[in-house]
Amino acid sequence: MIKASNINKSFGRLQVLKNVDISVSQGEFVTIMGASGAGKTTLLQILGTLDKPDAGSVSINDTPVFDLKEEALAAFRNNHIGFVFQFHQLLPEFTALENIMIPAMIGNRPQEEAKERAEELLEYLNIKERANHKPNELSGGEKQRVAVARALINKPDVIFADEPSGSLDSKNKEELHNLFLDLKTRFGQTLVIVTHDPELAKISDRVIQMKDGQIIK
Repeated sequence: MIKASNINKSFGRLQVLKNVDISVSQGEFVTIMGASGAGKTTLLQILGTLDKPDAGSVSINDTPVFDLKEEALAAFRNNHIGFVFQFHQLLPEFTALENIMIPAMIGNRPQEEAKERAEELLEYLNIKERANHKPNELSGGEKQRVAVARALINKPDVIFADEPSGSLDSKNKEELHNLFLDLKTRFGQTLVIVTHDPELAKISDRVIQMKDGQIIK
């Protein structure tokens, strides 16, 4: 489903990724691990089309994503890819429900349809009673569940997550890990997650180890 070949990326004179090849199957739960500076987040951002490689290619569902014009790439990203970040990235002026609806509204989905889907996700994630609360009224675990719901709103082909449990306490971390596992086992969701957490890696289908900009295992 995802195939990246010969990915190279430098920032100035620092080469962050060196001829990286990676493929991910549909419905696979993959974790990417390695020390800080190994290139994990840069690789994730390129796979998720948030950044472009200096050389190499990425295809998602047989679409060579970097051949798309900017507007088409943005539309592809919104419709096919979901993101979960370490610090939630929720918009503070909007409620939980509104934050979840944003990608659907960007994709020109009817408002009522987007609201219904967002409410379904809030119920699935056991935070329906928090729908009308703004981010500053939510706990860390609740914020991250809202972020997961936002990632799921457009029924993406793949969810990319960067240290999603990094800012959570042990209880919320365990709940989030169980949620990812449920998304994979119950719904066949494809997941690619950068993490330092061995407990999250343990429940994934495959662990990719990176070092100095290369995949070593």
